[in-house]
Amino acid sequence: MEALSLSKGGNAALESQSVALQVATRGTPADVSALLLGANGKVRSDDDLVFYNHPEQSGVSLSGGTVTADLPRIPADVGTVVVVASVDPSRPGTVFTTAPVLTATQADGTGLAFTPPDFAAGETVVVLVEIYRRSGGWKVRAVGQGYASGLAGLATDYGVHVDPEPSTSLPRPRGPGTSTTVSDVDQASLSKVAAQAPALLATTRQATQALARSGAAGRHAAVYLILDHDWATKELYESFAVQAFAERVLALSVNLDDDGTVPVIFSSGKEPFLEEIRLDNYPGRIGRLHTQVGWGWGDVGTAMRTAVDHYQESGAEDPAFVIVHVGDEPWDKSEFRSVLQNTSDSGVFWLFVGFGHGKLAFFKNLNASTSARFANVAFFEASKNPEAVPDETFYAGLLEGFGTWMSR
Repeated sequence: MEALSLSKGGNAALESQSVALQVATRGTPADVSALLLGANGKVRSDDDLVFYNHPEQSGVSLSGGTVTADLPRIPADVGTVVVVASVDPSRPGTVFTTAPVLTATQADGTGLAFTPPDFAAGETVVVLVEIYRRSGGWKVRAVGQGYASGLAGLATDYGVHVDPEPSTSLPRPRGPGTSTTVSDVDQASLSKVAAQAPALLATTRQATQALARSGAAGRHAAVYLILDHDWATKELYESFAVQAFAERVLALSVNLDDDGTVPVIFSSGKEPFLEEIRLDNYPGRIGRLHTQVGWGWGDVGTAMRTAVDHYQESGAEDPAFVIVHVGDEPWDKSEFRSVLQNTSDSGVFWLFVGFGHGKLAFFKNLNASTSARFANVAFFEASKNPEAVPDETFYAGLLEGFGTWMSR
C-alpha cells in the first residue's frame, strides 16, 4: 500500500493501536529520540526523554532509528509524543543540511511519509513529527522544525534537566525524581509558544525571567508596538533588525497578554498603518507588512494616538504597554509632548526604544526636567542594532521603567 505523503504542517489520523516511526538520514549521521509531553507541553519527569540510554517509557520505545508508539499503553496524562533527530555528537561541527526522512507504519499496514525541507542555518536537531490526542483518538502532524541549540537545548525547552556527558554521547537526564521545573519560567506561556512558535521558546524564557527580576511577574498588560518607518530606518528593515526586534517584543507579550497577538503600527509621513504580529504568523511578518507603507518622515505622535485609540476602543481592563521604536527625534516635539501629557493618567505606559543612526537626545532627556516629568514614560537605547544586544540586557532595558510603574 502506497504511503500517504505529508507536507510540513500537514496532519493525518492514526487508525491503528500502534505506529512505528522510522527515521532515515541522508548523509548526516544522527541519533533519534522521543519526548512524552503532558497537557502543558512539558515532560512529566526527566524519564520522559526516550533515547538510546533510556529506550522505553510509558508505551513509547526506541530501537535504532525507529520510535514505536503503543498508543493504548500511553498514559492519559501524556498528550503528545515528539519524535526528534539530532546530529551524531561524536562528530563535532556537524549540522543538518539535507533533512532526515520519516516513515510511519501503522499496525494495519497503512503508511505515512514526511520529508522536511532542507536546512541552511546550522541546525543540529530537528523536530520531525508529533503524535497528539484529538477527539478521543490520535493524530500525527508533520513539524520539520530545525534548531541550532542541539538536543540539550531542545530537551531543556521541553522541561528536561540534562547533564552534559563526554562528547561521545548524548546529554543524560539527571535521574528519576528530579524536578523538571525551569526556574522563573511561566509554564503556561511556554506551552503556548511550544505549540505555535517553538523557535521563540528560548527568547520567551529570557523575557519571563526579566519580568520576574523587574517585579512585574504575574502582571498583565496589552502590548503594542510602534515602528519608525522613515528613510533613515530603511537599512534596519532590509537587514531584518526590525523583524528581530518585533520577535522579541512578541515573546515578551506572551507573558503579559495571553492572546499571543501584538498590534503593530508603522509611523510614516502618511496615515499610520495598523496591523498585527502573532505567534502563528510572525516569521518574516514585518518584512511583508512594511512594504505596504510608504517611506517618509516618521510621525511618531500620530502613531501614538492611533495606539491609544485602538486601546481605548478595545475595552481592555489591563494597562497598555506601548513599545515605540524611535530612530530619530520627533519632527513635532510639541505634538509629541501633548500626547504624553494627555495619557499621563490613562493607564498607558510608553517605552521609547532608540536604535538606528539618528539623534536621540530628545528622548534621553524626556524626564530630565524635574518640573515636567512623565511617570508613565521610559527610554532604552538599544545601540545601532538591537539584534546585537543579548536577551538579558535587552529585556532588562525594556522592563526597568515598566516594572517600577506597574508596582506603583
